[in-house]
Amino acid sequence: MVKVYIADDDKNIRELIASFLREDGIEVELFETGDQLLLRFLEAPADVVVLDVMMPGSSGFIIAESLRKRSDVPIILLTARDSDSDFLEGFSAGADDYFTKPFSPLKLSLRIKAILSRQLQQDSTGELSYHGLQLSSKNRSAIYHDSNIKLTNTEFELLKFLLERKEEAVSRDELLEQVWGYESDVETRVTDDTIKRLRKKLRGVESHVVIETVWGYGFKLTYKD
Repeated sequence: MVKVYIADDDKNIRELIASFLREDGIEVELFETGDQLLLRFLEAPADVVVLDVMMPGSSGFIIAESLRKRSDVPIILLTARDSDSDFLEGFSAGADDYFTKPFSPLKLSLRIKAILSRQLQQDSTGELSYHGLQLSSKNRSAIYHDSNIKLTNTEFELLKFLLERKEEAVSRDELLEQVWGYESDVETRVTDDTIKRLRKKLRGVESHVVIETVWGYGFKLTYKD
């Protein structure tokens, strides 16, 4: 059975999120602090982790960073802060997504279910390549020529989707639906923030495969000599 860990010092919030997930038979464990969650994760890893940012003890940012050093588990952060620096810190710590309070517990539960569904449907053998960029679904690896590109789960799925549609413009709404499982009316900056991280990682291996912005629409994976 798939398992989700949720850490939030607000009992009402964590219980409400858990109720939506348990209705679909998903096993959920709840924690008052991120430190408790981390200790439990080291004993028995979960399939998805949800972390409040501001909790007693270590912050969600610190716990996310500790988890990311050990695992590529999808991490969703919850926070009452929505400044650019907070978003940057969260994604730099390795978070895959970011919900700003107050948020819809239903939409969060749908996001978690979309992540779990995607994990179950992953192609175990599929490999894609394009001008020296190679992605392997079996190994969850990305390589540009001989250089490994370390990606989070969401970064991998986004790059994989763009690679499957290489040279084709893909809308932000389509990315939200296919990669994150969101409906197009959800307001989120997660797409742009993930694209920024992917571009930085591609530049880090001097890739000539780049992600272009299609202004007013979305993005396109292409090759620049």
